[in-house]
Amino acid sequence: MTTTTFLHTPIETSATYLLTDSRQLVFPNQTLFFAIKGQHHDGHHYLGDLYQKGVRQFVVEQKALTNALTDQLESFEDAQIWEVDNSIKALQELAKRHRAQFEIPVVGITGSNGKTIVKEWLSQLMSNDFRIAKSPKSYNSQIGVPLSVWQLNENHTLGIFEAGISQSHEMKALQEIIRPTIGIFTNIGSAHDEGFRSRKQKATEKLRLFTQSQQLIYRADYADIDEEIRLILKPVNPNCELISWGTSESCTVNVDWHKDATQTYIVMKSEVSKFDDQLFSVPFTDDASVENLVHCLILMLQMGIPSGEIRQRISRLKPISMRLELKEGINECYLIDDTYNNDLVGLSIALNFLGQQEQRPQKCAILSDLLQTGQKEEELYAQINTLLQQKGVEKLVAIGDAFARNAHLISIPADFYPNTSEFLGSLDTNAFKDAIVLIKGARPFQFERIVNRLQQRVHGTVLEINLDALTHNLNFYRNRVGNDTRIMVMVKAFAYGSGSAEVAQLLQFHRVDYLAVAYTDEGVTLRQNGIELPIMVMNPSLSTFDKLLECQLEPEIYSHKILAEWLEFITEKPSAAHLPIHLKLDTGMHRLGFTEADLPRLIERLAQYPTLKVASIFSHLVGADEAIHNDFSRLQYERFVAGAAQLEAALGYRPLRHILNSAGIVRFPDYKLDMVRLGIGLYGVEVNRQEQRLLQQIGRFKTVVSQVKHLPAGETIGYSRTGVLEKASSIATIAIGYADGYDRRFSKGVGKVLINGALCPVVGNVCMDMTMVDSTGVLVEEGDEVIIFGTELPIYTLSDQIGTISYEILTGISERVKRVFYKE
Repeated sequence: MTTTTFLHTPIETSATYLLTDSRQLVFPNQTLFFAIKGQHHDGHHYLGDLYQKGVRQFVVEQKALTNALTDQLESFEDAQIWEVDNSIKALQELAKRHRAQFEIPVVGITGSNGKTIVKEWLSQLMSNDFRIAKSPKSYNSQIGVPLSVWQLNENHTLGIFEAGISQSHEMKALQEIIRPTIGIFTNIGSAHDEGFRSRKQKATEKLRLFTQSQQLIYRADYADIDEEIRLILKPVNPNCELISWGTSESCTVNVDWHKDATQTYIVMKSEVSKFDDQLFSVPFTDDASVENLVHCLILMLQMGIPSGEIRQRISRLKPISMRLELKEGINECYLIDDTYNNDLVGLSIALNFLGQQEQRPQKCAILSDLLQTGQKEEELYAQINTLLQQKGVEKLVAIGDAFARNAHLISIPADFYPNTSEFLGSLDTNAFKDAIVLIKGARPFQFERIVNRLQQRVHGTVLEINLDALTHNLNFYRNRVGNDTRIMVMVKAFAYGSGSAEVAQLLQFHRVDYLAVAYTDEGVTLRQNGIELPIMVMNPSLSTFDKLLECQLEPEIYSHKILAEWLEFITEKPSAAHLPIHLKLDTGMHRLGFTEADLPRLIERLAQYPTLKVASIFSHLVGADEAIHNDFSRLQYERFVAGAAQLEAALGYRPLRHILNSAGIVRFPDYKLDMVRLGIGLYGVEVNRQEQRLLQQIGRFKTVVSQVKHLPAGETIGYSRTGVLEKASSIATIAIGYADGYDRRFSKGVGKVLINGALCPVVGNVCMDMTMVDSTGVLVEEGDEVIIFGTELPIYTLSDQIGTISYEILTGISERVKRVFYKE
């Protein structure tokens, strides 16, 4: 007899943890799961799995309750199930009621840029004065904010939460959850402009966060912000104290600054006693960091922290890496570098990322004490132990006194050290051979020293790959094809230069349907790195059939010869008959595939092997990216549909059909059929360029300046003396050459790189390992960063410079260039 309780009342729960992603479950008996039906995933599909793992509290949406799902839920013994109209709104309502229990100062931060930096710096700078609850990472969305605020408990004395919106009418819900007593508006910029009628409207929408705040700190030099605050916010919230700062003497605080090579000197003047004539020196020289820090300084002064104490704290402040990075380490290990954030939620996020990685057989963690959590130590370290167990961590290095005091709570193999120096002094790097190592520690422990010791030494040329941008692009194409069409993602050619295994891990986490590689050894590498998705091999050969079978890789069959070889193979090894194959039809590309004339013989051969499983039938559009070929694309589609229909009739079932590549998904949505093949678009290049603005470039190819020379007119530069200086010039040698993938066609002024915001043309010929560029008039020093391509210098600009395509630029990047994968 079941004791399931279906509830239609406001959610009253004893759960400690709220969960919206079934893959992040850690504490099942303390978890309330919100099933959300989204664009790409439906949480209702995972209710049964969560119940089996021990979850007993669920929120489900009435619109998702089919008869089958209701029957399943009724079988959940000892479960509480709340039926709601909208799970996200229910989550927000629960967090709103939770927030109402606490009468502590709460800082709400919004703006276009700098929200997370300001939040993290404030947390560092004020941790001696308050026990702080804050947003983990960039949890500032309609789901992230309630999950952040839910962390508040009776031990906290200050909350710091950020709020971000992408369209109108979103901020009201976040305001009701955060209820900030103090507000910080960082700035206004172009981010998410597409969701608003104008920049002013966006500023107005963001200001809704402060409709009940007692104070608001903002930079009045941003005219759109200042005007909207005075015209819109002030009439709504007349009791809000406006603390404006900027260059104008009319501001509450007049702020000016000047810089030297290593520091910025901030002068603050005001008639308000709290801000009366202050001078601070800060260890940053870029304007964005200075602006972010001024917000922090004003809040700290406003909250009564003495100026002298503030000066000491900011002198120790370090830039914050806002991203979790996956890097290659020594002794064949991988490192997950997440050293900037060390609270329990941040640890859970990092461990989830660790759990996704299967490139190495062992999972290890190097952790420091968790500081300023507001929890009792025994409770906290018991939770950490559970997290480590749940995410499959097999070895722990624990650094800090609190870990040592609670060593009895850690049940996995662990070594304990009082401080980072003690650990490094006894470090045996072979201990992490063939492992994936999460390195996560609070700032005082200086875990960057551990990363530096374990990271594989690289020369200054690096390809940084933004996994969040890759996810954004995947979702863009998912929205285009809808939920009824599957997606095969091309990870051939080292994932277009981006790193096959790492990209495939993310795609597997996001549950794409298929992967495709060019050659069998690429598929074998993916299997060795823990990829379990179906994989199509586009160029199989007789010599690799055994490997196909061993690794369960599905061959593309494109000719009578390769079909005959495969049929002979499965005759000798009957188990291979159950390995699906993919039939390619040639509808006009004339590269590989069966032609229309080949179909009768193909059908005859397939009939002789009825146990053979055809997973898909596909073809390739030859000119999907160019309107001039639209008629031929239509003809190809018609040929393909007709050919596929003949094969379906002969097989007696319908395999998946696919003909669209990235360009075709955008230009021919009516041809999407059962599956599409996503290639270059995933990596941020929309070859038609008509919707390039909706994609994010995932790669940032960069190097460093090795040397700077100041040379007179008439000197020649590089091999064959092809670079002749017509005037006295500064020449910067950068650490990249054609062996790294910087094409020789960029020689003699064709190519341009970005150094400190200035385009510097190539002088002379590109060398194997070095290139010389003209940096005349640009402030350049040895060690400065050089952008080859990135957001500031799009990859298609480079391809245009040498008359090629973005594919060639990406796939041409040498494997000797180290890849760094990161999540914001």
